[in-house]
Amino acid sequence: MIVIEDINKSNKSFEDIKHIDENGVEFWYARELQVVLDYKEWRKFNGVIQRAIKACNNSDINTLDHFVHADKMVQIGSGAYREQIDYKLTRYACYLIAQNGDSRKKVIALVQTYFAVQTRKQEISEKEYSMLTEDEKRFYQRDLTRKGNYSLNQTAKKAGVKNFDRFHNYGYKGLYNGETADDIAKRKGLRYREDILDNMGSDELIANLFRISQTEQKLKRDNIQTQRDANKAHYEVGSKIRKTIKELGGTMPEDLPTPKKSLKQLEKENEKTLKEK
Repeated sequence: MIVIEDINKSNKSFEDIKHIDENGVEFWYARELQVVLDYKEWRKFNGVIQRAIKACNNSDINTLDHFVHADKMVQIGSGAYREQIDYKLTRYACYLIAQNGDSRKKVIALVQTYFAVQTRKQEISEKEYSMLTEDEKRFYQRDLTRKGNYSLNQTAKKAGVKNFDRFHNYGYKGLYNGETADDIAKRKGLRYREDILDNMGSDELIANLFRISQTEQKLKRDNIQTQRDANKAHYEVGSKIRKTIKELGGTMPEDLPTPKKSLKQLEKENEKTLKEK
């Protein structure tokens, strides 16, 4: 059975072979990724790379931006050298390689799950984002929202917040026309303590992420020091975002559809599918 600990271990191996160039841009070497993905022969792994390049090209994305030749000379004995094919890969290229790999390999299945569940933990281009399915966008935005909430909590704590449930409810009230987190959960028909973020579409998650990031900036900018002022700031930010959505003719957050399946349910189904392979 594939469990989250296994996914985290594969994630760690993947992140451990990351390189940073002189401009601060991350990349991976294909030869090192080959080892992590448990391919013994370069010939077979290069076939996976070529399929990934084709998938990238078919999506009208410039393959040269993601698969850069990094061939080098290696010593093969007796002082002789030969050219060894290699690539410098972006995170997106690694994602495509994982998607085109042999899912019968446990590590490939784990990395595919890692990308499906977390979709890429840092910014992706608008074009890449548009290629994701709605569920993949939900996973991606939920991950960003959770990280945003963690960062906001750290800032709110420094601003004097002690009752975090109350603090977050003020933000929800502003954005959702007076609804608290419990009100949102009830309207969505969720079970007790079921995560409302798991039951939001990508647009609703984006609205909440904007509320979270703008509130954190306001707490810092206004040098807020009390729970009362922090609550007020959170409500004001939520209300202004709601007003902006209305002025732009957008759908109010409470009117956005609740997805048929929660992200938690999709995760369980994904684990079950991988187990049966």
